[in-house]
Amino acid sequence: QVQLVESGGGLVQAGGSLRLSCAASGRTFSSAVMGWFRQAPEKEREFVAAITWRGGNTYYADSVKGRFTISRDNAKNTMYLQMNSLKPDDTAVYYCAAHIGGLAIAALRSPGAYDYWGQGTQVTVSS
Repeated sequence: QVQLVESGGGLVQAGGSLRLSCAASGRTFSSAVMGWFRQAPEKEREFVAAITWRGGNTYYADSVKGRFTISRDNAKNTMYLQMNSLKPDDTAVYYCAAHIGGLAIAALRSPGAYDYWGQGTQVTVSS
């Protein structure tokens, strides 16, 4: 089992920044894909960004490319999402997720590909 705990959400004005963290504990893993997803009210959960745990390869949704940066600290078993130039449309509950092992690039944007999820952290961007 893997436990994921997000932190760092909050209320920020448009144009501001936030950094989310996702701390992983439980089963150790050397190969995994970890991702950030978000879900706004009455909308489906959508892919934001993903990173491979071993190689650090990163993938982004077009809507956040150039504004968000995903990273990880293997020693701390923690993943981050630095969010800059935030917009009201970024308002959502943000979830971190993990898949143990590898994932095809075509699959890592799908919530169904991930085995473990955090409880979510609210991000609200005011205009």
